[in-house]
Amino acid sequence: MRQVKTLGLLGTGVIGGGWAARALHFGIDVLAADVKPEMETWIRGAVANAEGALSRLTFAPLPPKGRLSFTTDLRAMARQADFIQENIPEQLELKQRVLADVSRHAPGDVVIASSTSGLLPSELQRDMEAPQRFLVAHPFNPVYLLPLVELVGGEHTSPQALAAAGSFYRYIGMHPLKVRREVPGHLTDRLQEALWREILHLVNDGVATTGELDDSIVYGPGLRWAGMGTNLIYHLAGGESGMRHMLRQFGPCLQWPWTKLEAPELTEELIDRMVEGTQAQANGRSIRELERLRDDYLVAIQQVLRQYNIGAGATLRALEERLYEQSGAVACPGIESALSSDSGEALRLIETHVRPEWVDYNGHMTDSRYLQVFGDATDTLFRYIGVDDDYRKSGRALYTVETHVTHNAEAKAAEALYVTTQVLAVDDKRVHLFHCLNRRRDDALIATAEQLYLHVNTAAGKAAPMESLVRARLEKIRAAQAGLAVPAQAGRSVGMSRT
Repeated sequence: MRQVKTLGLLGTGVIGGGWAARALHFGIDVLAADVKPEMETWIRGAVANAEGALSRLTFAPLPPKGRLSFTTDLRAMARQADFIQENIPEQLELKQRVLADVSRHAPGDVVIASSTSGLLPSELQRDMEAPQRFLVAHPFNPVYLLPLVELVGGEHTSPQALAAAGSFYRYIGMHPLKVRREVPGHLTDRLQEALWREILHLVNDGVATTGELDDSIVYGPGLRWAGMGTNLIYHLAGGESGMRHMLRQFGPCLQWPWTKLEAPELTEELIDRMVEGTQAQANGRSIRELERLRDDYLVAIQQVLRQYNIGAGATLRALEERLYEQSGAVACPGIESALSSDSGEALRLIETHVRPEWVDYNGHMTDSRYLQVFGDATDTLFRYIGVDDDYRKSGRALYTVETHVTHNAEAKAAEALYVTTQVLAVDDKRVHLFHCLNRRRDDALIATAEQLYLHVNTAAGKAAPMESLVRARLEKIRAAQAGLAVPAQAGRSVGMSRT
């Protein structure tokens, strides 16, 4: 299977727009195909609406954003895409016909995945060419924030296609969950529908309103489910004996007539109750307003879970680790080139731009973001010398002990920037760095940061000599830059003139 540089979308809509926003944000070009020309405006609007929340999901260094293109020629999309995600309406015959046609134009090593929420992959791949590269990849709305994607293979699906799809989805920050065998509705929708049936019964019987039922989830189980699923939560409910005690104690309740498996008839009266209840809950807020509210709390929850490396937070942390590794890898050729130069030069470590959420009330990049950008440059340098995740896990790290930032010019929203770094001094335990933040369009100096780092044995909690190879790499950089002048800002103190 090929490396994915361009994601082809077969159909747009809410799910297609979510796929586009996520892929573009993590550097994948998107070619969206829909038979309705007006969907180009719709999908561009959907991507723009998602950007605010996506931009706050992680502050790890991101690759350049992907480019969004649109076509009404489904076959042309199939010929150009490296991976195809189908998002057309949930009609079996329609999907079968379109997937079969597209499969005859997509190269044989291009994975084709369907976003279907319940149709079986064996039925969908029936008439396809090279059906072994087809699978179901069912996401959840909003796709650009919720990391879960259910992977379901059909009768002809190859293990290679499932593995390639999993790799791609992980690359764009998702949690691929492989379903062991195909069943209607896959896994999550079957669970959701069981809850949904009970909601309809309780509303139909006049037991509760939609708002009261939502409260019963939001203030209770929903909070637990964000980090632990039902089964692990019930394991905890059993005390020290866990799930075994829980089932013995509460298992008999399953025989009580609490729940109703059959859904009630969707009468006009029941539909009216559901509509009136949800309109009351919306309280005059538009769908777009509610989407932004939902997106904001989803970002916040994932960032909290990230601290505990659990649930969606673990997926976010894994994504960030990959982004930092990628940023360091991208900078390596430039570092090697700079070190081989006879003249010696500052290392150009990161390329970035001023994200909209980095801008303060003055319209310029806010103070904390300067530290973040300089920190990203330092992270890239440290990864190059060998102070990476494995090094830190071994109980050793370089800690910041002093930072002095000077501001020379303004950095406005969307401004392209880069950082160069000079190693001023190094010994067994300390590293003295000097960073320059520059504007890419004219190389103007925006800000500088002088930093002192101390090598620490984290287990002992005290300074300790760094590994010899790390010290040697730092010394090589310092020696290569020995001919560079010491920056004028280096060693300056902060204070007002006494005159």
